[in-house]
Amino acid sequence: MKKIVIVNAGPRKNWNTDTLLNEAAKAIKDNGNEVIWFDLFRLEKYTGCISCFGCKKEKFKGHCVCRDGLTPVLDAIRESDGLIIGSPNYLSNLTASFRALYERLIFQNLTYQRETPNCNTHMVPVILVATSNGPKEYSLDFMNAYKNTFERFIGPTEVFIAPDTLQIKDYSKTDWKWTYFDAEHKLKRHEEVFPLECKELYNLASKLFK
Repeated sequence: MKKIVIVNAGPRKNWNTDTLLNEAAKAIKDNGNEVIWFDLFRLEKYTGCISCFGCKKEKFKGHCVCRDGLTPVLDAIRESDGLIIGSPNYLSNLTASFRALYERLIFQNLTYQRETPNCNTHMVPVILVATSNGPKEYSLDFMNAYKNTFERFIGPTEVFIAPDTLQIKDYSKTDWKWTYFDAEHKLKRHEEVFPLECKELYNLASKLFK
């Protein structure tokens, strides 16, 4: 049985990112594997990298020495057989919670040695999931940049983007008039296309984590 870590870096339960990640979790379980789930917005207090360089000491090689709410996540990823991280697009990037994990996860493996820049000897498959209320191209550049870094330090990485998502159930109830969006289009897409994207991620997770 494989152990696959799923990290939700979005704040909203039962919404776009959470729904997609639950589909991935279902695929993993349907293939007889174990899901270890973390909601970054519901952990004990944590920070991004504090630049202490403790992970650069030989005895802590590949281990972040900062002990806080992210420690169990980093430990679980280190012992896992695969990783899925999902986040909404916030201002043309992923959430601050994702960034905190990203800094700590990657920097602990960075050696600053040209010969062996990565000390991670347990590379695992990764799926990076992004949801966005904008078009897919709004997320492509930064997601591909993350993909390149994950492939260098964590393992072979697939990018999955669900664009043009429904942000709220009823746009007419907002205090401000959100004229950027066509509420009917958003709802129709959520009802007709988003379920297909959920199925697509299910299939991808099934393929990678058989």
